[in-house]
Order: sequence, then structure tokens, then C-alpha cells
Amino acid sequence: MHRFRGSFIFIVILLLIDIYVFQAVKSVVASSGSRVKMIVYISYWLISVAAVAFFAALPYLHYDQWQKPVRAYIFATLIGLFLAKLIAIPFFLMDDMRRMVQWVIAQFVARSTDIAPGHEQAEAISRSTFMSWLGLGIGGTLFGTLVYGFSNKYNYQVKKIKLAFDNLPAAFKGMKIVHISDIHSGSFMDTPAVMKGIDLINKQNADLVLFTGDLVNDRATEMQPYMDVFDKITAPLGVYSTFGNHDYGDYVVWPDRDEKYRQREEVGVHLMSPMQAQNLEHLKQVHAKLGWRLLLDEWVPIEKGSDKIALLGVQNISGKARFHSYGDMKKAYNGSKDIPFKILMSHDPSHWDSEVRPHFPDVDLTLAGHTHGMQFGVEIPGVRWSPVKWVYKKWAGLYEEGKQKLYVNRGFGFIGYPGRVGILPEITVIELI
Repeated sequence: MHRFRGSFIFIVILLLIDIYVFQAVKSVVASSGSRVKMIVYISYWLISVAAVAFFAALPYLHYDQWQKPVRAYIFATLIGLFLAKLIAIPFFLMDDMRRMVQWVIAQFVARSTDIAPGHEQAEAISRSTFMSWLGLGIGGTLFGTLVYGFSNKYNYQVKKIKLAFDNLPAAFKGMKIVHISDIHSGSFMDTPAVMKGIDLINKQNADLVLFTGDLVNDRATEMQPYMDVFDKITAPLGVYSTFGNHDYGDYVVWPDRDEKYRQREEVGVHLMSPMQAQNLEHLKQVHAKLGWRLLLDEWVPIEKGSDKIALLGVQNISGKARFHSYGDMKKAYNGSKDIPFKILMSHDPSHWDSEVRPHFPDVDLTLAGHTHGMQFGVEIPGVRWSPVKWVYKKWAGLYEEGKQKLYVNRGFGFIGYPGRVGILPEITVIELI
């Protein structure tokens, strides 16, 4: 009953938004001929009603059984339309408020005799039309960029960076590390395109490849079609990996999660059902079959000649309360204190500020992912912005505090929105100097 009520309220909100935006549409075509008006009106309502009908029928459409590309593109397009309207609405509201203030003033304050009759009304109409055009233009631009972004999801970018450390052992000067994160294999729809990304990784001729979590969206079986793709990643010093928040299957309603699990969660106890735990064990086997060394709250020495550095890997640890933390940083660190240089793989960049910097000041370089840069933003010389910065202070690229450094990879794959705008999929090449 509650679910039906929530769906009904959502549908009503969608219809109210459509009706409100339609007033602006009428404003911008007010001076057009009747034929143009009819085409615009019919097109607007055909699209709007179809979108509302889709959301209303969603619980009955067996949406999760649709082919992945159809499901992804339809949903992303409809959400894009909804967001475009939401972005446009503030401009319409500003104009409505302006006109309301004018009306109130006209009722209680004597009009200036310096204003010719009809002038104020004509100016108001002009301003209203401008604000309608502005709102629709900005909303339409947003929708257009989201559609354009569909073509960018496999447009892999190589980001090269040199990092200097005073305490780096001599044998590791010039060592190249490829850092990738957030593969999200469950979202892929084009195996040859993904293979191009793998080829690009191998072309970097890195000494070491490090993957910082989210191999799948939810289930280990999502990797099955891509085993013979990602097993092609190789490096002389090895390929190492760790888990991200999506790898634990926390976002799936597992069939065996009965009332006892829900009751425990209500009091803050997080438990995995047998099916969820089995899924995680399966995913561990996937990493092993790929030839990747999965680090679960542990460290390994990386040796070159007589020198060595420590590579630490923790399970997901988040500084955000809404994400469950599985990792144990103290356990991962234990025994590495005497190693002169340390690299940490930790999926969530909020872990750096919440625990790594305050309690482990000798961890020299932390590698993270998780944010994807929200797959939407602007990155041009002098300007780097994404809405995700309002949630994560460290969301993409390099951050430094004292002698410690954090690099946040923008993600190899995608999830939810099947595209990228401004924030492209990333292969990071780090050279230690």
C-alpha cells in the first residue's frame, strides 16, 4: 500500500511539472502560426505522457528482464528529460515571482505617470518570453549533453602524472604504475570497445597494475562475459586488486534475506545472507582466475633488487555513514611499519581524510576511485567542477597534504547513466620519481 501511494505521488508530481513547463512552452511559441503551435503542443504532450506512463507502468513491465542496452538507454533518456525540466523550472519561477511582485505593487502603489499606458505590460511579456527561452534553452542543453554523453562511455583517456617522494627507494625511481578503478562490468554493452581499453592499459608498459575496486555492479556473474578480456591485463610486478562498495552485493535484495536480517539491520547490525556471502566468495575466485592478487586487509612487499616497498590493500572503508565499511586498516598496515615507502589501495577517497591521514602518516600514496567524477562535469584548464564535489571533497585527480598524496581515479566503467559528459573514463599512469 505504501509503495502504491509513493508511486502515485511521484506520478502526480511528474504531471504537475509537465503542466508547469508547458506554460513556458506556450509562451515561446505564442507568436507562431497555429500549425507550428499544434505540432509543438502535440509533440510535447506525446513525449511527456509517454514518460509518465512508463514510470506508472514500471512495476508491471518486468523491466529487469529487458535487454541491457534497451533498459539503460530508455531509463537514462527519461531521467534526462526529467532533470532538464527541473533545471528549467527555477527560471520560470523567478519570472513568476517577478510578475507577482509587479502585480502586488500595481494593486497597492500608485502607478507612475511617467510610464506610458501599455508599456509595462509589453515589457513584462518580453521579459517572460526571455526567461522562458532561457529556462528551456538551459534545460534542453543539459538533455542534449546527456544524450551526447552516451558516445563517451568507452572513450578512455590516459592521464599521466609524475609523483616525487623523498623516501622512495632508489630501485623504484622511474617505476610506472597503471591505476584503474570502478570497472562495473555489469554495465558494459560492447565487448570490443572494452577490449580497446584493455589494449590501452597494456600499451603503457607499466611495471605494476593496481585496481581499486567495484569490479561488478552487484553480482559476481556479471564478470562472466568479460573474463577473457580482463585476464589480458599483465605487468612484470603483478596485477593487484581490492574490493569496492558494489562488490559486496549490498544493493541487491537477496531472496534469502528474511525478517531476522531486517530486524538486525534496524539496530545497526550488518549481516550477509548465505547467498550474498556466496556471491562474495565467487567474486574472490573471479579475481584469482583473472590472475589478480586480491588484497583484503593485508599488505605485500614489492621488491626490485635489494629494495622493497609495501603495497597495502583494504576492503571498502568509507568516511560516509551511508556506506558500510568492511575493511580493517590496522590489520592491513600491521607488519609494514619498517618498510620505507607505502602505497595504499582504498576504494573510497573519504577514507583518506577520516583515517589514513590522521592515524597512518607514513602511508605515502593512497589510490582510490568510487566517485566516477559523477560521470558529469567540466574539466578544462583552470576549471574543474562536478556536482559530486558537494558530496566528496576529494573526487578526482591528485590531492596532497604534507608528504602524503591521494590520487582519485575517475573510473574505467560506468553505472546508472550509460555515458559520460566532461568526465571521461580514466586509465592513470603514475611514474614515481
